[in-house]
Formats: sequence, structure tokens, C-alpha cells
Amino acid sequence: MVFSSVFFVCTFLPVTIALYYLAPHRMRNGILLLASLFFYAWGEPVYLFLMLYSILFNYVIGIDIARKKAKGKKAGVSLFFGVLVNLLMLGFFKYYGFAAENIEAVTGWQLPQLSLPLPIGLSFYTFQSLSYLIDVYWGKAQCQKNILSFGLYISMFPQLVAGPIVQYADIDAQLKDREESMDKFGQGVQYFIWGLAKKVLLANNLGAVHEAVTALPSLSVLSAWVGALAYTFQIYYDFSGYSDMAIGLGKMFGFELKENFAYPYCARSITQFWRRWHISLGSWFREYVYIPLGGNRTGVLRHIFNLLIVWALTGLWHGASWNFVVWGLYYGVLLIVEKYLLKRKTESIPILGTMYAMLLVVVGWVFFFSPTLKGAFGYLGTMFGAGAASITDDAGMYYLLTSLVLFWFSWIFSVPAASRISRGYMERPGRLTPLLIAVHMGIFLTAVAYLIHDTYNPFLYFRF
Repeated sequence: MVFSSVFFVCTFLPVTIALYYLAPHRMRNGILLLASLFFYAWGEPVYLFLMLYSILFNYVIGIDIARKKAKGKKAGVSLFFGVLVNLLMLGFFKYYGFAAENIEAVTGWQLPQLSLPLPIGLSFYTFQSLSYLIDVYWGKAQCQKNILSFGLYISMFPQLVAGPIVQYADIDAQLKDREESMDKFGQGVQYFIWGLAKKVLLANNLGAVHEAVTALPSLSVLSAWVGALAYTFQIYYDFSGYSDMAIGLGKMFGFELKENFAYPYCARSITQFWRRWHISLGSWFREYVYIPLGGNRTGVLRHIFNLLIVWALTGLWHGASWNFVVWGLYYGVLLIVEKYLLKRKTESIPILGTMYAMLLVVVGWVFFFSPTLKGAFGYLGTMFGAGAASITDDAGMYYLLTSLVLFWFSWIFSVPAASRISRGYMERPGRLTPLLIAVHMGIFLTAVAYLIHDTYNPFLYFRF
């Protein structure tokens, strides 16, 4: 089940909200847990058992780590075992096929072929489990002894499928006690409506343009750039829209989830871009990989090594293919260049800095959407004139001209001005004026009508 579906919006969410607020406070975590497990089981019931196993296993390991630390015993073995099992579970379902393919290519050994679909949200809830175990081991958080609360942390449906990745220390107190109010609920509804609009009205239409362009038998330079730009905005509105919906849903149930995007396409450097894009993933890798490796408190060569390791893993986290590894290393190299050669001087040049960063980001997304590494380099060659059928063509002009309004709105809502106006209303108590209610209702009904009418509703991060 995804948020941008008629069943979720018109049935699952209203029923869940009703049950939640009709229940006594002491039962509300349980109601949310049951709703989250139903939400997860809707698409792939068999993988509900994997989710339940993850909850029970990490709950037991967390208690074991806490007990050993309380008795002055070493808990490193328990932590290592917990981390290993979580990574093996993630590795088996997500990377087995990739590993088998590469082992066969290098050694000639044929491993058994498995065609298991990737469990929805596995990367996200595995990272949350690892966050919990490490936070308990480091003493940043107390172990959770209430299994219902812990199960809710792992499976809570607002952030289950595509994050944001919630570190346990950030939500521990909210699992025990959180504030629920009409103002917060209203803010949550507005967040959800804006996120739904970004996903359905912008991302889906941009995705249709991208798919139409990439399906062309031959590409001109113009059509290749139109396709790449359409994907650049599609993935932003697809993922940030989903994150906004998650934050809004959290507010409806009293939770405060951190922002996951901060106008990344306004960045003046790649360094700034990655401080603004998928913030929760960047924070996770910084806290649990980069800093433990030594971060930037080491010599230059070791710092470069640390960055390359983190970004290779970041790429691999996104998908089991060399495209994603190259995509991650591409950004690792760019960050090293900015740190040691450019010294982030582009950040002092507003317009040129943003143009520089966006050019490199668009190039990066080609590795992300191309089915193969060879295909990615071929597409990039076409964008820059190598192997292109022509500079422009009728198809490229058609998709550019028919998408101009879509690209215009995509740009407008990717910069702070329009969003600040809307957020200014959203975050002020008592500002639900009749006009504001009517505007949001109109946006909501338009998005739902679009969902009913159009069957094209992909979600790019659904299987991550």
C-alpha cells in the first residue's frame, strides 16, 4: 500500500484515525501498531513474518545489550551479532542476486538463482533497527522494554515504506508520551495534502514525460536533456512529496518527524546539496559510519578513504547494481574535489554556484535512472552531443513545449519562496480560514480525481 492510492486516502487513513482517537491513550500505540502491520501486509502478506521477526529479534538483542551494560559486562558481542543478523537479512534479500552475478562473472562459479522480490521498506526499517541497537550500546538511548512501543518504532506506517529514517534516540520520548492537538492535526493534514499534490500532480506527470522520452527509438541532444530534467524533478517531487505526507501523517498521530528535504535544488555546491537531500539518510551514514571511521579528524588520505567508503555504501544502499555504486562514488569524488581543490568557493556565487551544482546533479541522476552502466554512459554521451541523432528533433521540441508549464511549476515549488508562503500558514495556529480550507480542499480533490482517473502512479523509492 502506498499513500498516493485511493484506498489509503479514502478508507485506510480515515478508519485508522477514527480508531486511534476513539481509543484510550494507553491503547493508541497498540492501535497504530496493528494498523501499521495491516498496512505492510496489504501488498505482500508473506513478508509480514520477516517484519515480525525483525521486531522480535532486535527487541531481544536490545534488552540483552542493556542488561550486560548495566552489569558492567561487555556487550560488544551482542551488538556485533545484532548488526550482523540485520545486515545478512538485508544482504540476502537485496544483494544476493547482484553478488551471485558478479561472482559468476569473475570466477565462473554458478550460485543458485533466486527470484525473490525485495521486501517493501526493508532498507529503511533495517537501518532503524541498527540505529536502535547502536544507540542503546552507546548509551544515547534506553532500551525499549515495551514490545508494542518497539514494534511501533520499527513498523510505524507513516515512515515505513520510504522514511524518513528515524533514529531511535529522536523518537524514544514520543513513543512514551506525545502531544496531540487540533492545531498539530491541522498542520498534518496540510502537510499531507501538499505532499500528495507534489506526488500525484507533479511527479507522476513528470514521470510520464521521462518515460515517453526514454522510449523514443533515437534521441537528440534536446530530447535527452528534456528526459533527464523531467526525471530530475520527478524524483524530487516523488520522494519529497512522500516525505511530506509521512511528516503530515506523523503530526496527525502526535509524532514530530524531522524534515527530509530542504530545497536541495537551490544548493550552490554538491556539499550543500547533500545537506539538503534525503537528510535522514545522510545523518544516518554520518552518525553510524563516517564518524566511527574517523570522519575528518584524520589525515587527508584517510579522510578521502572514509568519504569514498561512505559514498560507495550510500550508492549500494540505493540499489544492487554497479549503476548505484558508480553514482555513489561519483558524489564521493565531487565532495573530495570541493573539499580539497575548490574549497567550496562556489557557495559564495549564488546563481553560478546553483547552476554548477544542478548540472552535476542532473548528470548524476542519469546513472540513477539508466538500466545499465553502459546505458548511462550512452545517455550522457547523447546529452553532450556524442552519438546523438541530431541537436534538436520534432519529438524533443514537442515534449519541451508541451511540458513548459509543468517544468515552470516544478521549478517554482522547488525554491523557498512559494513553500515559505504556504508553510507560513501551515505552522501558525488558528489560520485555517475559509479560503485556506477551500484551497486545500480543492488541491486534495484534484489529486484524488487524478488518482481515480489515471492508472500511472509509480513510486521510485518503493523498493528501496
